[in-house]
Amino acid sequence: MIYHEIHQLKKEGFTNSAISRKLGVSRNTVIEYLGLSVDEFMAFVHSLQTREKKLDPYRDHILTWLNEHNDLSSAQIHDWLQEKLNVKHVSEGTVRNYVKEIRELYHIPKQVSTRTFGAIPELPMGKQMQADFGEMRVPSTNGDSVKLYFVGFVLSHSRFKYVEWLNRPFRTEDLIHMQENAFQHFGGITEEIVYDQDRLLAVSENAGDIIFTAAFTKYHQTRKFKVYLCRKADPQSKGKVEQLVKYVKHNFAKNRTFDNLLDWQSSCMKWLERTGNYKKHHNTKKRPVEVHALEKPHLQKVSGTYIFKNVSTDIITRKVHKDNVIRYEGNRYSVPLGTFRNDHHNHVYLQVEAPYLIIREERNGQLIAKHTISSEKGLVITSPEHRERNRTKRDLLIQQLYQNLPNEDLVTWLVKELQEQYPRHLTDQLKVVLDISKRYPDSIEEAIIKMKKLQMKSSHELRDIAVSLEVEKKKQVKLIGTENEKYKSLAAPERHEDIYLHVLQGGLK
Repeated sequence: MIYHEIHQLKKEGFTNSAISRKLGVSRNTVIEYLGLSVDEFMAFVHSLQTREKKLDPYRDHILTWLNEHNDLSSAQIHDWLQEKLNVKHVSEGTVRNYVKEIRELYHIPKQVSTRTFGAIPELPMGKQMQADFGEMRVPSTNGDSVKLYFVGFVLSHSRFKYVEWLNRPFRTEDLIHMQENAFQHFGGITEEIVYDQDRLLAVSENAGDIIFTAAFTKYHQTRKFKVYLCRKADPQSKGKVEQLVKYVKHNFAKNRTFDNLLDWQSSCMKWLERTGNYKKHHNTKKRPVEVHALEKPHLQKVSGTYIFKNVSTDIITRKVHKDNVIRYEGNRYSVPLGTFRNDHHNHVYLQVEAPYLIIREERNGQLIAKHTISSEKGLVITSPEHRERNRTKRDLLIQQLYQNLPNEDLVTWLVKELQEQYPRHLTDQLKVVLDISKRYPDSIEEAIIKMKKLQMKSSHELRDIAVSLEVEKKKQVKLIGTENEKYKSLAAPERHEDIYLHVLQGGLK
């Protein structure tokens, strides 16, 4: 069937890439099948059915494993083949396809652990609205493709929907304006709004104490609605809007061609009126537009102008990544090393003052980075000072060397040589030199002089020279001590007092 569908779509003018996307097969498969005649394809299928498979010798083992443990994954079987049977040079894809074939042939369905869910009671009118974001790439009229972003809102009781699109990533201010448009579309505001844990809204959630972004904080204080942030990996909390995101992608946007944002948004609003809010909902069996008419009087009235005067539009937030960069408009911009810290919210505030991007740790705090905004995409834009490591420790080591050695010229020469030879490990080299100066204070200067004379470059070579000099000095001291001991054993002959009297009396001549 796939073979015939590929050829049929090709006759209708679809490109290879379009056929690949439409049928969910690889582009290489499309190209391969288009190059085969019907007879060649049938021969190819026959060869697949009759040829011996690489894993056939191990079929009994795999079948036994699956019968004993029907929840085994193909990845585990791939590992067991290597561990138990020493099977090498078999790819995971080969194992996956073979296991799938055996499961189908011997009717061994894979046991899947499931999570138990309970139906959530329907919420009363005017109680809750859910919001979520989506993005997708669509073909454009100029032959390329464009990535579009959208936010969807749905009233939990009536399932009445609103969707708005952008051709760039959202900022907090975009969400606020679009949410205001949703309130106008719905005719009011609900008591509670459910969001995902998105950086546009919350900096962090500390055991339930939500820290919102500055712009959203001001907005929330004005509108005074309750906020419910979904836990991570818990889509059931906002299942209604999750379904809306899928509905927009697969019913409205799929196979639609983008020309400009204004026309695209206009088409989306017509789709909501014609399909999204008109067709009967599969759960409620009612039309959202009709239920909304009953829910609208229960919504709280809102002012459509006040909030925009109180929301700053020039400050946005971004997350600091582990490599101390932030992402902005398709590029990565550096911040000083150490800006990212574990157990910290790791968010900074960005302000655009063309042509510069200003980055601060606090909203009105001290500037930590300033970059020229690039019009290109996919670049890493850094400042040299952001990549210089802290030199305090190194400078302290050098200072201690100057204190330990009176000959400053020798220290200056040594530091320069080590820096040229070991630019990345200078601190470690200096630690060795400092240790030598403390252990061999009487030999360190002479050792540096010899090191210079012999054109050596390493602190470890300096240490060897210093040790050698110390050993030589100890030998000299020991030799001198031995000579002293030899003469110490020699004693002058003892004379009696009458000998000295005899000399004084002239007895000796």
